Amino acid sequence: MQASILIVDDEKNTREGLRLALEDDYDVYTASNAVEAFNLMELESFDVILTDLRMAGKSGMMVIDHAMAQSNKPICIMMTAYGDVDTAVEAMRRGAFDFHTKPINIEKLEFMIKRAIQSKSMEKENAVLHKRLDNRYQFSQIVGNSQAMVEVLDRVKLVAPTKATVLIEGQTGTGKELIAQSIHQNSERARKPFVAVHCAALAANLLESELFGHEKGSFTGANERRIGRFESSDGGTLFLDEIGEIDASTQVKLLRFLETRSFERLGNSKSIKVNIRLVCATNRNLSEMVQRGEFREDLYYRLNVIRIHLPSLIERKEDIPLLLKHYLRLFSKENEIPSLKLSKDTLNILANYTWPGNIRELRNFCENVLILKQGQTVIPEDLEAKFFNSETNETDDQSQSQFYNSNKSLNTSLSLDMNEKQLLRNALLKSGGNRTKAAQLMGISRRTLHRKLLKWPELDPDFS
Repeated sequence: MQASILIVDDEKNTREGLRLALEDDYDVYTASNAVEAFNLMELESFDVILTDLRMAGKSGMMVIDHAMAQSNKPICIMMTAYGDVDTAVEAMRRGAFDFHTKPINIEKLEFMIKRAIQSKSMEKENAVLHKRLDNRYQFSQIVGNSQAMVEVLDRVKLVAPTKATVLIEGQTGTGKELIAQSIHQNSERARKPFVAVHCAALAANLLESELFGHEKGSFTGANERRIGRFESSDGGTLFLDEIGEIDASTQVKLLRFLETRSFERLGNSKSIKVNIRLVCATNRNLSEMVQRGEFREDLYYRLNVIRIHLPSLIERKEDIPLLLKHYLRLFSKENEIPSLKLSKDTLNILANYTWPGNIRELRNFCENVLILKQGQTVIPEDLEAKFFNSETNETDDQSQSQFYNSNKSLNTSLSLDMNEKQLLRNALLKSGGNRTKAAQLMGISRRTLHRKLLKWPELDPDFS
């Protein structure tokens, strides 16, 4: 998207000349006096304002003052004659970015505009960074108020200000990297790099080079020196995800680093010292891997200084409605499409689903259903069959078993169709007409039950 510029000058030739020179790269507006400029500022939000100082009526200084009063302050550049330089400096004290003396040099002016836009962009980035730093301990990206998550966040608050190595354990998709980022963000290293490496995504020979770097010519294909992740995260936090996947050789080098806080690039014997905090994560049981000889015991104890266990969604079921609401709102905003509602029955089904993929699976569900059902209410019939067959829902399993045991004596002289109809009638009677419970008793989805009720409408509790 092009930056927008407002040119304010009472000399038509100057005004039009600047417009022609800048309109290829910018969205250009013009005003012949200060009042026109004020009106345009009410209608549009400008990135840059170029204003002449001396104009008939209100001066360019008044344009600067008006621009600085806007909620989204534009960059202001004063155009002035040599004799008015002192006044132009005063304009800078009042908020102008710079001034340019006439006659106008287009190349110099364009360079000044680009520098001004870059400066404003950096200011915005710094503002975002400071806001993020000032947001310590609020954990705005971590959704949940279950006891399990409260205990996790309490531990993060205690651990974050220290220098201790942290091991985060939890199933795939539970948000281990988000917790690692929270530890970094709430530490004294927050202004330094947070570098993440997903160990399982790299082959053993590539992982070693990725972590420690290499010198030119150290192996076939090493055409130039490469700075590794340990070196690039100096002063900050290095997050090693899926630490249980690293091979024996890399385990040895990692252990040596934890003991000496130094390492060597591949192809170079010179020791490099760095000041980093190491946070690791795994979805595997490292203790069992140690017993099987798959992971070094000494490295395990070096990594396991502070252990944080992230609960699966099934262990924090009370957070599921909050997470659904959060991600539906998030994806609605990201995609600029209407949000949607989940019916009471739908929410109940989703809250009792096992979510084997944890938060990652829940996120994907929210994005998918939001796009496919824009602005509508999601009812059980809209859900996939998997949501009705939760292996962990023991109560439903027991009820289903009891239901089928009580229906073993169906009339064998009847057709398969009629027996199915009888089974459906019994399920609806046992569930008191609740379609969701009837579908669970029969081991089918609500969508399938709905199709069967269309076949036998007289069984429908709502049929009249």
